[in-house]
Amino acid sequence: MANDGGPTAGERFIRGIIPENPVYRQLLGMCPTLAVTGNLQAAMTMAGATAFVLFCANVLTSLIRGLLKPHLRILVFTLVIATFVTIVDRILQAYLYQMSQQLGPYVPLIIVNCMIISRCEICASKQSVFRAASDAVGVSLGFALALASIAAPRELLGDGALFGFAVMPEAMPQWVIMLLPPGAFITLGLLLGGANWIGQSLNRRKAATE
Repeated sequence: MANDGGPTAGERFIRGIIPENPVYRQLLGMCPTLAVTGNLQAAMTMAGATAFVLFCANVLTSLIRGLLKPHLRILVFTLVIATFVTIVDRILQAYLYQMSQQLGPYVPLIIVNCMIISRCEICASKQSVFRAASDAVGVSLGFALALASIAAPRELLGDGALFGFAVMPEAMPQWVIMLLPPGAFITLGLLLGGANWIGQSLNRRKAATE
């Protein structure tokens, strides 16, 4: 459990943003990705809450990695994550009550977010605190980027606004479907298709130059 081999802190950071993006490359965290991206404010609040939990869970898991027992590691990961989810949930209820109500059960559901558990298993339980922290920051940025890329077009086309501020002309028709669940699936599907197409194009270009 104390093995510090593998990617460096910088590599961990970079990988989490684009190459191993949790949404577009690994298809993790789909529940909040689809449920809270009706507007940018909710999406970024969820991204911030998830980042706090992921960073704290990674750091603490790395600190105790030498004490982890193989048959208990998933239980320990879950307990650690649940602790920080409870903290962030109470903070939201105390200081951002309306947003807490809007996010509803999706903040507590961070406990079972496979993205966080997988980072504890793959990185934090095997590498140093600095590498685990860098991994958490990179993955958190990648997750925030993914949520923003979905929430922005949904809010813009569905409500003519960004972060609640009107940016489109009043005469511009609003696609209400974009604010409904089908809008989340449509937007995610189109963006996933675009991401895959770009990835394949880059791979073909790289292969052609070798």
